[in-house]
Amino acid sequence: MTDHAPVWAARLLAARTARSWSQRDLARELVRASDKPLPELDSLIRRIRGHETGEHRPDAFYTNLYCAAFNATEDQLFGTTTKPVPALALPSLAPDPDLYERVTRAIQQPRRVDLQTVQWLEHCLAEHRRVEDTIGSRPLLPIVHAQLSTVADLARGARGALADRAIAVLAQYAQFIAWMCHDSRQSAAALAWYDRSHAWAIEAGDACLASTTLNMRAHQAWSLGDPHLCVRLAEASRWHDGRTTYGVQGMAAQMAGRGHAQMGEANQARTQLAEAEHLIRTAAEHPEDEPPWMYFYDEGWFLMQRGMAELELGDGRRATDYLARGLVTLPGHYRRDRAWYGACLARAHAMQDNAEAAVATALDVSSDAMAVNAYAVTELQRTANELISAGVVGAQAIVDSLAASKE
Repeated sequence: MTDHAPVWAARLLAARTARSWSQRDLARELVRASDKPLPELDSLIRRIRGHETGEHRPDAFYTNLYCAAFNATEDQLFGTTTKPVPALALPSLAPDPDLYERVTRAIQQPRRVDLQTVQWLEHCLAEHRRVEDTIGSRPLLPIVHAQLSTVADLARGARGALADRAIAVLAQYAQFIAWMCHDSRQSAAALAWYDRSHAWAIEAGDACLASTTLNMRAHQAWSLGDPHLCVRLAEASRWHDGRTTYGVQGMAAQMAGRGHAQMGEANQARTQLAEAEHLIRTAAEHPEDEPPWMYFYDEGWFLMQRGMAELELGDGRRATDYLARGLVTLPGHYRRDRAWYGACLARAHAMQDNAEAAVATALDVSSDAMAVNAYAVTELQRTANELISAGVVGAQAIVDSLAASKE
């Protein structure tokens, strides 16, 4: 799907991935819903692919089939009724009539934007963040891009104290888009959006958001194998200390630790990670003080960060311990993260020459990795190749499982 795919195509893709269906699964559902013969399964899958990329809009017949298969209305899937802001078909995002009217008036006349409208946009963003944990970034990128245009118009219309809050929402949207671009391996776009988010955060006077954006850029540097930049950006994030929460400070400390780990500097890495652990535990005493985008950041998540650092340092025993303990705490709907940390755990098992556990763990997450996490796929392929080279019986099953998930 391109960034310019229509919103209805993104909704269609999101409806399928939210149910963990492959395109083949959806094709079977369409066959079951139809009272007329449909094309052969492979031909039907190609048709679905064309609909989900926005290449072809479904005609009335297929529109009705999709609605039946997903148990949804045409408006929910294809947005045939004008909405104040493009969004997924989530019950929690349906504004009541009064709020609907407020948002619509504000869009038509941005100077009429009020606190309730801005709060609804914040809620809308929070809900999409949580959905992205399950369905991944690809279905959401076009929708959130479309939302951003509306939010930008409203932010320009806000006045007084409300203007800072509206600009901060705009910065949060840009940060979320940056993350999804990074997750989709669009590195240049991610960097541009992180820079835009940081500038808006500074304009809004939001130190927590400015600091978090630097932390996320540090994560991008780490992902691209640039540990020196990772550490520098994490240290720059700490310039805002005193005006940021303990959780945001803890994120900066753990990013610095991961950067040092990637450089093989064990003492510096573990010292930074110990500081991060202290900060995160302090933050956990008052979670209500943390900004909304830090909803995922807890001790279980931090254990997995430590596991990633130990992988970089080559300590498979510690990595396995941290990753396994952290994964137990991760809710099932965090599908993307479970795929990534599961792939890391498979590698940690392999590092300890526990081939049976490595293969079993990899197979357990391979389907989700293919569906929602390209980085996890790369990690699984790397582990599979190393196990195959070592002559491990059963390692080919990882490659076969990844290939089967493409269908």
